[in-house]
Amino acid sequence: MSFGRLSLTGLVSILTACAATENYNPLEDYEQLTPVTRLETPVARANSQFSEEEVNRGRYLVGLLGCGSCHTNGALVGTPDNSQLLAGSDTGIAYSNPLANRNPGVVYPSNLTPDMDTGIGSWDVDDIIRMLQTGVDRHSGQTLPVMPWPSYANISAEDSRAIAGYLLSLPPVRHDVPENVRPGQRATAPFVHFGVYQSRE
Repeated sequence: MSFGRLSLTGLVSILTACAATENYNPLEDYEQLTPVTRLETPVARANSQFSEEEVNRGRYLVGLLGCGSCHTNGALVGTPDNSQLLAGSDTGIAYSNPLANRNPGVVYPSNLTPDMDTGIGSWDVDDIIRMLQTGVDRHSGQTLPVMPWPSYANISAEDSRAIAGYLLSLPPVRHDVPENVRPGQRATAPFVHFGVYQSRE
């Protein structure tokens, strides 16, 4: 659901893509930014499929897991759009190293609201639980660990259902995020890169 809260030891580089030059020097192509990691979780609507307690628990868990840090437009670059909380991001996350490859693979965090066209409106509870616990989406595609499903694999069935109930009870927000980019392809929308680097000595 999100890249999660950053609790990394060592140097964390948060970079955003800019135009490349003829003689590639990656440090000239990026600027350091500060992402927003504390965001409000939107209020959910009543949903007869889920109890109020489940939805409230799901809201708490989505906030605790930091889903909005990636899945809210602008949060990755420090300027969250509060009208698009959990509705996906126009800024992607590089999953291969842009310091070694000018055109890294980039994932654009998806719209987690139940909009039928641009979000998870056609997903059911089991689809969301499977994504949380295994990283497999409703089309049987394996999600990259940028969405930290390996860390979520041990979330209980009750908590997974609560998260699903909360997300499916959100007001739908129409927001179509950019297409993901494979390594070697040029990204047409901005992206960030998170990395931990250790000195060689």
